[in-house]
Amino acid sequence: MTLDAKLLEVLACPDEHHAPLTYDADAQTLTCTECARVFPIRDGIPVLLLDEAVAGPKNPGDAA
Repeated sequence: MTLDAKLLEVLACPDEHHAPLTYDADAQTLTCTECARVFPIRDGIPVLLLDEAVAGPKNPGDAA
């Protein structure tokens, strides 16, 4: 299942910086470009709750 391109344009991290998110269709996740939190997509719906996010690498450019 893929997310609509228009939806991806408006989605942002719910943290105070509101950075854009990158979409991983295979993993069904959205990753913040600023803090690297990884948000799940469940049944085609992005779950943009900080409590549901998984911490990514300290530096978003680093490999996990």
